[in-house]
Amino acid sequence: MSLRYTGPNGDYPVYCCRADKSQRGGALCQEVRALAVDELVEGVLLESLAPDRIAIALAAVGELEEESRQLDRQWTLRRERARYEAERARRQYDAVEPENRLVARSLERAWEEKLRVVEVIEQEHARSRPGEPLAISDTVRAELQALGENLPRIWHAPTTSAAERKRILRFIIREVVLDQKRSHGAVWLKIIWQTEATSEHHLQRRVHTYGDYIDIDRLRQRITELNAAGKMDKEIAAILNQEGFVAARGCSFRGENVWLLRSRWHVPTVKINGVDANPMCWPDGSFSVQGAAAELGITPQTVFDYLARGLLTGHQLAKGQPWQINLSDEQIKQLRARLRHTKRSRKEAS
Repeated sequence: MSLRYTGPNGDYPVYCCRADKSQRGGALCQEVRALAVDELVEGVLLESLAPDRIAIALAAVGELEEESRQLDRQWTLRRERARYEAERARRQYDAVEPENRLVARSLERAWEEKLRVVEVIEQEHARSRPGEPLAISDTVRAELQALGENLPRIWHAPTTSAAERKRILRFIIREVVLDQKRSHGAVWLKIIWQTEATSEHHLQRRVHTYGDYIDIDRLRQRITELNAAGKMDKEIAAILNQEGFVAARGCSFRGENVWLLRSRWHVPTVKINGVDANPMCWPDGSFSVQGAAAELGITPQTVFDYLARGLLTGHQLAKGQPWQINLSDEQIKQLRARLRHTKRSRKEAS
């Protein structure tokens, strides 16, 4: 992919694949937001070079060095044994009397076989050791440890330019491969390190609809579990944010998002204090819409009208939850008097 800039001022970076456009004259194959990808690669780079990671890597290299030394000793012993056998066969051949031709020819063949064994072992040894024995000096070890301790400070320093960060990155990472079509709702990344090692990562895409969400089944299961545990929509949203879930369009979850998803998935509204929705009164003494309507002798729709006009006060624990309306004896008396006055005025007017 190549980098290009979009947006009103041309300052928004994206990685794009131009293969289809350049080869077939079609649209751009893929576009991936560059800032999120760069942030992920930067995090992986700094994490991989953290002091503890370097210490683990050096310990592993130490084990490889010891294995390399042991293997080299085994090859040395094998080669010395083969050369000794060949030299022994040569001495036996040299010691035979010239007139004893049958014995001489037999010893000569044995000598040649031992020499071939030496040659085969030398060739096998050469193939098994393409380079120098693995070894890291104490100086290099100290430099690597210092790199792990200083790199984050150098990377985030205001004096370090973007070009310098890029040079550091290219010194350690050879290539980054992107594909946003391989995984649903995610960008797949493959980092190819300069050591030939590779690592794969996934970055959640910023999607416009939950139909393209990276892990919609896990999100649905978690919301259902939290709802079944008696959590309100705002509480569920806060827990989802803490657990690393991200809502569509890359935003944090809010109670409204949870309510929308519950409605779409037909997840029922949680009961209040274990009581079924809309009793006449709630355990705390507040009234439901039906209870307030019965107490005042009005219709439920009039109760909603009173709530909108501020004649009644109440609250919902979350959007979609039943109303809990506060009604004192004095309020009931005043509202009933108001209703009687309204009815009398209407009767006189007619």
